[in-house]
Amino acid sequence: MLTNVLVGVDGRSGGHDAVALARRLVDSPRRLTLVHVHEETTGIVVHDFDAAARDEAQWLLEGERESAGPEAKSVSIAAPSVGAGLHRLAEQDAADLLIVGTSRHGLVGRVLLGDDTRASLDGAPCPVGIAPAGYADISRPIALIGVGYDGSPESDAALALARTLAADSDVKIRALSIVPALSAAYASPPTTYLNTRIDTLMSEARARLSELDGVEGRVAYGLPVEELTAFGEEVNLLLVGSRRYGPARHLMLGSTSKHLTRSARCPLLVLPRVATEPATGLVSAAEQAKVAS
Repeated sequence: MLTNVLVGVDGRSGGHDAVALARRLVDSPRRLTLVHVHEETTGIVVHDFDAAARDEAQWLLEGERESAGPEAKSVSIAAPSVGAGLHRLAEQDAADLLIVGTSRHGLVGRVLLGDDTRASLDGAPCPVGIAPAGYADISRPIALIGVGYDGSPESDAALALARTLAADSDVKIRALSIVPALSAAYASPPTTYLNTRIDTLMSEARARLSELDGVEGRVAYGLPVEELTAFGEEVNLLLVGSRRYGPARHLMLGSTSKHLTRSARCPLLVLPRVATEPATGLVSAAEQAKVAS
């Protein structure tokens, strides 16, 4: 169960979307802390500015609590940047989840990162939830949770969180395992070895999915970003792990998760890296070279 969820708010639409996602994921507003980060200043000459910033933040937070619920906690902190402030508080309070919103500029309904959202992702000490633009205006509940699953520790952690979110409810979990398309498949006609290897990897992926209790699963062959983006159209919430190497237990976006933050239409939860081993079932660079030759 999620007991300590931080929600980044700023008085704009992105903060409203973040609050809406938090209320769908957490059963009680008592488990929510609304956080507003204002610019950190130093020196006596800026004392009045700091006081004004704190007053504005308090007014803003009171407004956000109307939608989050009166039992939700709120805090205003000063930091060099929004990302730094959210990370510091998440680490200090051992948060289970940090939720942020996005920008409305661009294609309607997609997750579009502003500078503050992007800064809230890299280096976060806990999973980060990203609400797509306009999410506060959507009344559809979370009835189906999708998990990108490849047998890696990161995907196991994502599945465990999905089970937590679905516990004691009618929410279903669907897992997608992707066999990445090899570059050789686009550079030349498929070879017998390539076709055989793809069949083997897909069979192994199906076997892994069949061992997951209470989870619907399917396997796809293609580009991970494209397949996961399409998968996001089927579900109400998408969970993925981060694979880029960085500080242990901190979220460092890999190429796939980074693209998903821009392409996913549904809310996205990205989990920190938990190990450095290669993901099970993926084809190594050496093997790709063998196929290409």
